[in-house]
Amino acid sequence: MDFPPTLDSALNDRFRGHVDRDWTEWRDHFHESATDVPSDAPNAWVIRKKFNYRGIGGRQALRHLIAGNVDQPFLEEIAHLVGLRRLELESPVVAKDLAPLTGLRNLTFLSIDSPRTIDDFAPILQIPTLRTLLITNAKKMSSLDWLRDAHHLEVIGIEGGMYSTYTIPSIAPLAGLRSLRAFLAVSTLLADKDLAPLAQCPRLEYLRTARFAPRQEFEALGASRPDLVCHWLRPGMWR
Repeated sequence: MDFPPTLDSALNDRFRGHVDRDWTEWRDHFHESATDVPSDAPNAWVIRKKFNYRGIGGRQALRHLIAGNVDQPFLEEIAHLVGLRRLELESPVVAKDLAPLTGLRNLTFLSIDSPRTIDDFAPILQIPTLRTLLITNAKKMSSLDWLRDAHHLEVIGIEGGMYSTYTIPSIAPLAGLRSLRAFLAVSTLLADKDLAPLAQCPRLEYLRTARFAPRQEFEALGASRPDLVCHWLRPGMWR
């Protein structure tokens, strides 16, 4: 299969939400403390330093929040932002329990970068509006079993960090996910080397992964899903 590299890049940016976040613009949304965030601001970026996050839960106009160094009290403040649609928890995430986020009933996009101690990610699947879930460098995630019934998710990213890979035991739990359009797994290893479960995802259109399975696995997947865009299906990638 051949397709323009620009298509792969465009889909990668779209499914990761990069097209909706201009970093040059976001510099204007950075605030040293929650109290500096205007009450009518739809966007904000706050990195925790001591107790500077206090009051963020009162900024009810927020629709997109980037939060760094989030501990449990900060997370619980964020949980009051019932109108929030996009939440990015930047590295490191030191909170231990994601359950408070289940009250964010309008959230469609959630990214969690470097959660150090979280071992239970299932609570976030209780957010009915969630469509994009990106998790990077999860130290305590033992498998993808908790995603087995995540039929409402359209984009799933389970990835390693810049300097550390994450080993996925199997992607079998993703088999048959009805809404899945993109699976992102950069900087990962796949223990069982089996891509067949992805062929059972009826809406899958984009795959961006490490070279974590043999060539024949990617080719078999491509044969079963001829419209799938994946850079490992491009001629010349295995030379």
